[in-house]
Amino acid sequence: MGVIDDRIAELGLILPAPVSAPGGVRLPFQQVRVVGTTAYVAGHGPLAPDGTLAEPRGKVGAEVTIDDAYGSARLTGLAMLSSLSRALGDLDRIAAWGRVFGMVNVAPGFDRMPEVINGFSDLILEVFGHEVGAHARSAVGQASLPFGIPVEIEAEVHLNPR
Repeated sequence: MGVIDDRIAELGLILPAPVSAPGGVRLPFQQVRVVGTTAYVAGHGPLAPDGTLAEPRGKVGAEVTIDDAYGSARLTGLAMLSSLSRALGDLDRIAAWGRVFGMVNVAPGFDRMPEVINGFSDLILEVFGHEVGAHARSAVGQASLPFGIPVEIEAEVHLNPR
């Protein structure tokens, strides 16, 4: 195990199984696409440990509280780390988190998207520390997200050369 895997274990975190698409939905793309020393990470949502979509679902500010959505953003981070681990073979290959784009499924008038996406950012900083985990970020509201998930996040990650 690498340093990052040890840190994940130390924090008591568990990476989920690969996403299990609901109801025969096709996902004809790579969850992580590595080009040179950059990993482009497709939009991820919150997963339960078995790879199914985690609850709660719905709009933040209506069916989903800010605290629950913050937790969903953390689960989304764990799902992303799981995909990166499978694609890279070793999370220690990550040299820096570059850019994160966070989307929140919002009820009309909800404007606290940054607080929700902080769940993801806080997780990445806990796992990688500030030097590697610091990232540029956007947090935007959306009228809806796939399957009613409250959060979807994508990222660009810079890798150490092999």
